[in-house]
Amino acid sequence: MAKTHHYQSTVRWTGNKGTGTSGYRDYERSHTVSIDGKPDILTSSDPSFRGDKSRHNPEELFLSSISSCHMLWFLHLCSDAGIVVTEYADNAEGTMVENPDGSGQFSEVVLRPAVTITDAARVDETKRLHHKANEMCFIARSVNFKVRHEPTVRML
Repeated sequence: MAKTHHYQSTVRWTGNKGTGTSGYRDYERSHTVSIDGKPDILTSSDPSFRGDKSRHNPEELFLSSISSCHMLWFLHLCSDAGIVVTEYADNAEGTMVENPDGSGQFSEVVLRPAVTITDAARVDETKRLHHKANEMCFIARSVNFKVRHEPTVRML
């Protein structure tokens, strides 16, 4: 039987400059993401959509969620396999297509994890675990596009 997990967050718009949404240019896109017991995340829209470039935007957070979920599964699988990972960094990139009507969707995410392991004999096995991590990642399994991987494995 499958387990069910529930998550909750509060998104609060903070961009009312006094006249609400009386005009497209009359309000800020600033908002706050709050999750009980955790620091708030100050967010806005992408600067391309009149957002504050000093704040995180939903598209960046979406990309980071995919990358983070993949990393956590990958580390779990390496631990189970006895592969010792000492460093992990991912320079992920996502492509969003904006349609003429203003809607849009991500068409691709590429993860580029650079991993350092202690056993040179296990490089190929380590690379294969990225595929398995993608199959297990809750976020990657929830998107309607392929998440590609271009891993690099280094020795300690």
